[in-house]
Amino acid sequence: MADDGEHHHHHHEPGNCEEALHDLYTYLDGELTDDRRTLIKGHLDDCNPCFEAFDFEAELRIVISHRCREEVPDSLRSRIADQLTALEGLCDPAVGAPFAKVDSDRDAGAKPTS
Repeated sequence: MADDGEHHHHHHEPGNCEEALHDLYTYLDGELTDDRRTLIKGHLDDCNPCFEAFDFEAELRIVISHRCREEVPDSLRSRIADQLTALEGLCDPAVGAPFAKVDSDRDAGAKPTS
């Protein structure tokens, strides 16, 4: 039947491509409602260009997740911890802002501007 071919491409309208690509990342993250996910999946099944974009992004995420698993060297961890400890010493624990004591002393002698 001719209707079957037309029905197969029912999801492929120009606006649907925009919607599918707009929702691509939320689709990949699994953050869409079931209805929206079904609609986007139907579009991806029918639209090769959108499916290729989806496939590329999915592959890219896999590559990134595998490549970004390197361990941070202990020497870097130690340097960061030392820097954080040094910065904590510069903060006023009551205020939590760097140089709070210096700023408040300087502001105490300042004249009001208005």
